[in-house]
Amino acid sequence: MRRRQRCSAMVWTVALAAALAFSTAARAQAGQQQGVPKAAAAPAPKRDLSGVWQYQGTGGGGSTAEEKDMPPMTPWAQVRFDQEKPGYGTRGAPGGNDPILQCDPAGFPRVMFVPTPFEFVQTPTRVLQFFEREHEWRPIWTDGRPLPKDPDPTWYGYAIGRWEDDNTFVVESAGFNDKTWLGVTGYPHSDQMRVTERYHRVDHDTIVYDITVTDPVAYTKPIVTRNKIMKLKPNEEIEELPCVWSEENSFLKRIREPAAAKPVK
Repeated sequence: MRRRQRCSAMVWTVALAAALAFSTAARAQAGQQQGVPKAAAAPAPKRDLSGVWQYQGTGGGGSTAEEKDMPPMTPWAQVRFDQEKPGYGTRGAPGGNDPILQCDPAGFPRVMFVPTPFEFVQTPTRVLQFFEREHEWRPIWTDGRPLPKDPDPTWYGYAIGRWEDDNTFVVESAGFNDKTWLGVTGYPHSDQMRVTERYHRVDHDTIVYDITVTDPVAYTKPIVTRNKIMKLKPNEEIEELPCVWSEENSFLKRIREPAAAKPVK
């Protein structure tokens, strides 16, 4: 029986190394194939996101927005940010307090930018988003209901969706707790965060993803990220990838902490 061992600790390291190797090989191959026209992609089916998809990032855990694109923080958020100690990225240091290092959920929208696939399953009243990481699922209601006025705060929020046109699915979310980060570098958010997403299926194999995060408690203006690419993975299956504390802690001690950036003296 085929089984890929995608434990949470190994994913980050292997994916990053593979991305670097692939980048070099891809550039070499591109140089050899210049002038060879690509076959046109098949058109996108109407009002259908079904299938397994994967964010096309750098290979490691990403963030909702690049650091250079983050808006100014409020004093409340700055205090939280200064207390965070990432285990990855430009602020990475030993002894990090990233919530995922203790197997807390990555939460939304951070889970959208990890190097593991997710699947869309459509029903008459909901679109279900099933993430391989943490084996977590997110219902997006499409039956016309509004967002609750005072939803109970959760790791993944409460989401409603609608089709803006035949190829663009718009999702609005609220009701998040404030226990998660927006990415690997430790940017916080409050429980007043609201998120708007646009999944624009430009052809059969490609979604162009836009996300806007509005959180006046934490940021002086919205966080806007556009034109992120997701690719259809027709031969992929969503596998079991829970966060196992014993494996995570072992990886932390053996690899992540020794590799983390040392504080500047």
